[in-house]
Amino acid sequence: MRTVTGCEGLRLFLETMADTCRDSGRVSLDDDEEEFVDILEERRRSSDLGHALRTFNPHPFQGAPSCSTAELNKAVLESQYLHYVVKEIAMETGSSVEEVREKASGVLEEMSQNLQLGFIRLMGYMFTKVFKRLFTSIFVNMEGLHVLQQAIQESPVILMPNHRSYVDFLIISYILFTYDIPVPVIAAGIPLAGMKIVGEILRRSGAFFIRRAIGSDKLYWAMLSEYVKTIVRRGYAPLEFYVEGLRSRTLKSLTPKLGMMHMVLEPYFKGEVFDIMLVPISISYDRVLEESLLAHELLGVPKPKESTMGLLTARKVLQEDYGSMHVNFGRPLSVRHMCQGKINRCQYNLTPRDLPQKPTAEAQAWVNWLAHVMVRIQEEGSLISPWSLMACLLLQEPITALTEEGLLWHQLTEKTLWLRKLVLDFGARLNWPGQMPDSDVMSSTVTLHHSIVRCKSGRVYLVQEEEPARRHPVSPEEGVNKTAAMVLMLASYRNQALHVFVRPALLASVIHITKSTQIDELFSCFCFLQDVFSFEFIFIPGKSSQDFEEACFFLKKCGAVHISQQELTVSETGLEVLSFLQALLRPFIDSYQVMFRCLSEEGGHVFTENQFLPAVRNLATQLILSGELHTYEALSSDTQKNVLSALRRVEAVTKLRGSEQNEYRVNNAAVGRIGDMLSGKIPPQRLQPTPDARL
Repeated sequence: MRTVTGCEGLRLFLETMADTCRDSGRVSLDDDEEEFVDILEERRRSSDLGHALRTFNPHPFQGAPSCSTAELNKAVLESQYLHYVVKEIAMETGSSVEEVREKASGVLEEMSQNLQLGFIRLMGYMFTKVFKRLFTSIFVNMEGLHVLQQAIQESPVILMPNHRSYVDFLIISYILFTYDIPVPVIAAGIPLAGMKIVGEILRRSGAFFIRRAIGSDKLYWAMLSEYVKTIVRRGYAPLEFYVEGLRSRTLKSLTPKLGMMHMVLEPYFKGEVFDIMLVPISISYDRVLEESLLAHELLGVPKPKESTMGLLTARKVLQEDYGSMHVNFGRPLSVRHMCQGKINRCQYNLTPRDLPQKPTAEAQAWVNWLAHVMVRIQEEGSLISPWSLMACLLLQEPITALTEEGLLWHQLTEKTLWLRKLVLDFGARLNWPGQMPDSDVMSSTVTLHHSIVRCKSGRVYLVQEEEPARRHPVSPEEGVNKTAAMVLMLASYRNQALHVFVRPALLASVIHITKSTQIDELFSCFCFLQDVFSFEFIFIPGKSSQDFEEACFFLKKCGAVHISQQELTVSETGLEVLSFLQALLRPFIDSYQVMFRCLSEEGGHVFTENQFLPAVRNLATQLILSGELHTYEALSSDTQKNVLSALRRVEAVTKLRGSEQNEYRVNNAAVGRIGDMLSGKIPPQRLQPTPDARL
């Protein structure tokens, strides 16, 4: 990693950015409207049935022979790789080869898709009806779609959307069907397969189902790996999967999972395909269907089991307005080009292709880097809504003020317009309708999110969660939970904009923590914060210097700081920007400190994750009630798990080997030291993370 010594590297970066930074593609939608087309506009004017039954004429991968689902499954079961693994498992378990092969066939039957055009047409008809009820518009960037259409004909294509809602699951297939592009096969969680009727419809629409807890099941790993690799090798269809692994309950990006990444890339590493194209896709929502469900899950309410009955009883969702959706197809990235000079593929020639090979440390590090790059591109391709900006500002007000006194409407709108300029200065894509007066944009935005805030007498209030009639009064702890649900809903929309602010916000926090003006000291603390928040935000491995330089550039661009020689100083006009950015990260810093405190009280004792989460929630609740803690985000289970993951990475918390209950031991001194550095009591310095491939 390149380090910053003095200010020469930083000054060079700033000069380069100033020369090359353009606003093209990074401006409000009204300035770039020709890029996006509302695909629902045509659907509202024509027959839904006609759209579903029209001639579908896709142009598949030119190098792919015609292949049915049965032929694909046969190729998987008869592969030399699977023959080898089956024999190995039979020897290890004492079973016969026939028994293991029969088990493998059962796994494949449970897993495999059965893509059929008739069911794609059925889904096309059903989704047109549903989408027209849910959304006012679904905008798609046509240039990205045209480039994708060409890429699919030339190479195996991997579609990699972000994952924020259940709607993500088939929206890509719907769009590709609409524009005569081959529909993908899609990696889905196994619970969806258990939904009566719906599960089979999804399977025949291209879904293949993966168990969530595979663990050390060698046969299942082999079946899944060979199934995915066969799809890629044969160019059977575009393959779609979520690199984040799970749907984000906080609406911000999750640390990527690498298992599927290794599977889709292995055919290239082994020279079985000339190239593979990775297509990042950014899906942005004005309002998410599951906003309340996600907030309650973060507070420990069990996620409802996916079921057909649950889908039917959710019909009231169709009565709500969810605004617009934007689907931004990024430019396809060539794996061949991206790994040039980074991966030595010769090592794969030393072992027959059909034998299992464990990825080398070099390959694991590169795949980890590439996965983070893909998530960052997804972030940069997303569009920020006016509501995300308003949520950023609302959460910087005391919660009691929002629930009891309200925030003056004119104060919120003035600040939102100020923030709109700042977010554009920071290079964001902003979905701000240019054909409407600004006041109407903000009014309609608040109306759309009536489930979270309401306007009354010129003030904005946080909605209080409705409580059914009950015999006993609400306890203080229950009151905290009710307020927390609304705060976490609001925070999820703020999170949609965090990727734009996080690097400048880290630097603003560094300035506040260190009280220093020295570049080297600021950089050291910046790296420390990246280590602490390594599972909270997306940072590309080995790019700390570039992240720091980018933060400096944007703060200088908006006039918040001056940079000269070895120093970075705050300008007289920069306090407003720095104050906003520091407040943006304050909930995370305060939440982490609560968890460090909870862990320190464990004092070296062994604990399980199931013990830790309620303990943190109880401590945070008591601190909120006492007035010592002002953020409700410490109650979020995702934040709590992110802290554990970050501390494990730097070995401040260690997982006990052989433990079936995820047992951990705390290094009290290490956790206390990190907490002291975060509060500025001792000089922050970079933590030393342990290798972590996150398979």
